[in-house]
Amino acid sequence: MLSFPLWPNGAPGAFGDLPQDRPTLTHFPATAPATGSSIIVFPGGGYGMLAPHEGEVYAQWLASQGIDAWVLQYRLGAHEYRHPAMLHDAARAVRIVRHRARKSGLDPARIGVMGSSAGGHLVATIITKFDAGHAESADPIDRESSRPDLGILCYPVITMKSPHAHEGSRENLLGKSPTAALIELMSAEFHVRADTSPAFIWHTVADNAVPVENALIFAQALRRAGVPFALSLYETGVHGLGLGTAEQPAPPWASDCLFWLRGRGFLAASAAS
Repeated sequence: MLSFPLWPNGAPGAFGDLPQDRPTLTHFPATAPATGSSIIVFPGGGYGMLAPHEGEVYAQWLASQGIDAWVLQYRLGAHEYRHPAMLHDAARAVRIVRHRARKSGLDPARIGVMGSSAGGHLVATIITKFDAGHAESADPIDRESSRPDLGILCYPVITMKSPHAHEGSRENLLGKSPTAALIELMSAEFHVRADTSPAFIWHTVADNAVPVENALIFAQALRRAGVPFALSLYETGVHGLGLGTAEQPAPPWASDCLFWLRGRGFLAASAAS
């Protein structure tokens, strides 16, 4: 594993130079025959912490499928960071992985993002709030597009609006008293457009931490905009399952996701063009 900071000279808007002020990427190279695709994982944790079972465990699973995997340690509300710091970190991560793909023989047109819970909200944010890159920048990384080619959203936080918002994620992202305009700005269902990245979404109906309505309203928004998506719903399962354990198995979302990734060309064993 190789870890490095997103910005070698410090993140824009950082409050200091402690570990929580230095967003990083950790690389998990493919451990099976490489497919040429890359996926960046945004761990969940309510924008207050980063859950390892939704970070490096996912990355190891992706690497075992031949996907070049990355885990983003993004800035958190627990350290007084608020929007847009998290979005800036996610966008920079996509640019870096795309730039490195060009240099390493991977496909810069197969860069995905994956996240659970609040990490799923960060996925929904970057697939709806990307840009084409800054052609005039002296930094070649900043010239890259921040648009992911697909997103995987696991029991995601989507809306910041009551009654279906996850209040802890909202407070960590937006502060204690966000304006109505800020709440709407960061409710991803209102920002889906025709060029939003294709998405795989899964959730359980039994989730009593982040209501399943979050997945449903995002799927509806994608449908209205004509964006390709897959939605897998399961009757049972608590919030935060990840890939599951022997004691608490997860629904078969991982095999459903691999089926979808294969259809999107992320598992095809084709060399980058």
